[in-house]
Amino acid sequence: MEKYFEVLRTCRLFEGIAEGQLEKMLSCFGAAKRTFLKNQMILTEGDDIGAIGVLLSGVVQIIRVDYYGNRSIVTELRPGQIFGEAFACAGIKKSPVNVVAAEDCGILFVDIPRMLHLCGNACEFHHQMIYNLMKVVATKNIVLNQKLEIISKRTTREKLMTYLMQQAKQTGSNSFTIPFDRQELADYLEVDRSGLSAEIGKLRGEGVLECRKSTFTLLLQDSHG
Repeated sequence: MEKYFEVLRTCRLFEGIAEGQLEKMLSCFGAAKRTFLKNQMILTEGDDIGAIGVLLSGVVQIIRVDYYGNRSIVTELRPGQIFGEAFACAGIKKSPVNVVAAEDCGILFVDIPRMLHLCGNACEFHHQMIYNLMKVVATKNIVLNQKLEIISKRTTREKLMTYLMQQAKQTGSNSFTIPFDRQELADYLEVDRSGLSAEIGKLRGEGVLECRKSTFTLLLQDSHG
């Protein structure tokens, strides 16, 4: 596990935990590492949730599938990010989403009951971990609100431009690379891929943006209309 300590130090769940305590803490929490191949399901909707997942390597996508089989990407995770924490705090026992490996990945699973309840050894890092968990959940809530702002828009154009302007604001630049290909972007925006491609073409023709694969440059302020 030591080779992953550098990644764990970037994870907000372990913020304020001294490196010397990290190995002891992982043992106390019953942490276990597992590997998954690209496109392998990590969690399927309805699976029991017993652990928080910490991404050590690769890319993971959180996927929601509706009654009609329509697929939507809720979010995409990179090394140092976690999943399952909101369900743990809410006491949800069954996964309401699918979690899939978008690339070969390594994941550290941390037992939820052992993390949330103080052990007989009175380990000092328990309080810090619970505090960190609350901060992570609050941050994720802000991200979900940004997603809601996007999908609440009526048209594909409005959804796309809202997303792109969020990315520009977060990167501090009008030119940026998004983490999705066209199909994944359509799934994230919850729109039809052909309609999305057509709208990107229109916006390029109008001089609103330029794009090459997953790199976009915003040229003009758009009215979303």
